[in-house]
Amino acid sequence: MTDARVPLREAVWEALGTVRDPELDEPITELGFAAATVTRAGAARVRLRLPTYFCAPNFAYLMVADARDAVAGVPGVTEIDVRLEDHFAAEEINAGVATESGFADAFPGLADGELAALRLTFQRKAHLAAIERACRVLADAGRSVKELGEARLGDLPDSAARTSLLRRRTDLGLPTGPDERLLVDDEGRPVEDGLVAGRIRFAQAVRVSIEGNSGFCRGLLKTRYPDRAQTEEGETVR
Repeated sequence: MTDARVPLREAVWEALGTVRDPELDEPITELGFAAATVTRAGAARVRLRLPTYFCAPNFAYLMVADARDAVAGVPGVTEIDVRLEDHFAAEEINAGVATESGFADAFPGLADGELAALRLTFQRKAHLAAIERACRVLADAGRSVKELGEARLGDLPDSAARTSLLRRRTDLGLPTGPDERLLVDDEGRPVEDGLVAGRIRFAQAVRVSIEGNSGFCRGLLKTRYPDRAQTEEGETVR
């Protein structure tokens, strides 16, 4: 007999895969931060665990809130229980997300606007890293630095780098048409000729930093939870 929970569990896991660590710009499912189970009645239970007990509460709040929103949009889910575990601010974060009272109520003295600004900062960093990856694709095909400054999105071949860049431009509300310039600033303005090389170097530094932090956090998580493994659908196995 087929377990009716399987398609729903897969849908919940797929939804959680759209939630990204704001700093590392990777899905929480791939980072190993999430585990999920679904009951026969359609109740989804999601648990988030982070690399350290003192991970920044604003980052944690964003991930927990985004996870709840993602699972809430899955057809067939009748009940949602999303919680952060083993974190110094878990109680405040879980209460704030469950009641939808906002980050400012969970942490008096801090504004929800600060959370939005934080998200924007890391979206821009992710965009920069994606630009650098896209530039490398064209550079490997023989494009010069000057030609990279003139490149258009339509010049990019179908690739993971292209898909990643378009998604990050969409996140920032930047145009994604084939005639749009590849190398732009945070506001979507083309980079001036004399600044192209510097912009690419800066984008490379950002990309290396993000990837380095990702590896570091994966190592910390593995050290903190050495016996934890996950199935493809995110069920914790011990």
